[in-house]
Amino acid sequence: MKTTRLSFMPLPFALLLALSAPAVHAAANAPAAPPARIGVASFNLAWAGSQQDFDQHAAVCKAVSWCDTRPRRLPGQATPSEEAVQAARQCAADTERLAGGPALAAMMPPCSAYQGRRGSPPPTSQDYAAKLAGLQATVAQLIEGQGVGVIAFQEVRSAAVVRTLLGRHADRFSVCDATHDGFQTVAFAWERSLSPEPAVCSVEHGLAVSDNPGDPEARKVRPGLALELQWPGRRLSFLNVHLKSSCANIVPTPAFQARLLDDPAPACQVLNRQVAPLERWLDSVAQRSPEFVLLGDFNRRIDEEEKAAIKPEQVRSDGSSPAGVPTQDATGKVTSRYLWQELNDGTRSLTQVPLAGVDQGCRGFTGLDHIVLSDALAKRQPAGLGSRKTPVVQAPNQRIETSDHCPRSVTLSF
Repeated sequence: MKTTRLSFMPLPFALLLALSAPAVHAAANAPAAPPARIGVASFNLAWAGSQQDFDQHAAVCKAVSWCDTRPRRLPGQATPSEEAVQAARQCAADTERLAGGPALAAMMPPCSAYQGRRGSPPPTSQDYAAKLAGLQATVAQLIEGQGVGVIAFQEVRSAAVVRTLLGRHADRFSVCDATHDGFQTVAFAWERSLSPEPAVCSVEHGLAVSDNPGDPEARKVRPGLALELQWPGRRLSFLNVHLKSSCANIVPTPAFQARLLDDPAPACQVLNRQVAPLERWLDSVAQRSPEFVLLGDFNRRIDEEEKAAIKPEQVRSDGSSPAGVPTQDATGKVTSRYLWQELNDGTRSLTQVPLAGVDQGCRGFTGLDHIVLSDALAKRQPAGLGSRKTPVVQAPNQRIETSDHCPRSVTLSF
């Protein structure tokens, strides 16, 4: 039997290219898949502005002898003395006059913001440059060492400052901030390659409640800032918060007494008025973007609250169910006594990412910075997911500390 051998001549390159072109075109137009993992961090920058911001601040503060607009409590005092209160008021008046009025003074850190120990020389422009260099190096470590692609910043002056702190990585990241009438605001930086579609930033003005709702001239606390990253058929949302300080814990310490959200202390009254706006955001985002992250400086030990055996009827002072947004009175106050149990109220399930490790050299505030996941996102995570805190970069004998918060980060499966 005669066998016929078939021979194949190689096709011309142009023909090969033409035959493969449809497949290449289809691949190029295929919907971009979301990344498998996303590194996320929260970092309080401790009054971070530009070098020019500091120099203007120092000029005014030198003229008022670096006085303090916040009345100081002496050791053992429950409240500041009347003399301390009057001195702080005079300092505020002098600072406002030299800054050019209340609005411009509000855009300047208090003269005590960068002071070291009492009696130490005033900080210099070189001291502040060292702080900015430390912040830039710390941000670089988050990006290069931990693969962080989304960073929520607190206590920063503007998006322009964030771009400076991104340093050599600035071209890879987009930045947005929340407009605010005070020096401190919140901002996001995210790697552009994470999302094929333009990200969306939106300011949550509801969190910027008044320090004193009875005074139309009273300053407002910081707003929130939302970020949405989107892929075909999927979306990941974030809310960056920096809630009211000085109403932090339910477990008493030598320095701080235990306070619930219905405590008469002014700071707790302000934090109380932020509960309903925060709940409304959670309800809204859960409907359009079930996978979301709530993170930032909560100024509240929600980890302590989570560990406490708080029954549902104890969450609100009137004994009503914590499910749903609590009713507000004319000033915005609610009957909520615990923040975590009010947010994780049964109508939605939230998960705190536990702190699994604190790297050596990490100092500063503890228990205030948190990363919280929605139920839909938490279910995608591997067992034993934890976050870590890493130290800020600081030069020996640096006079203005880089930050009094260590950045907290986690890598999320998505």
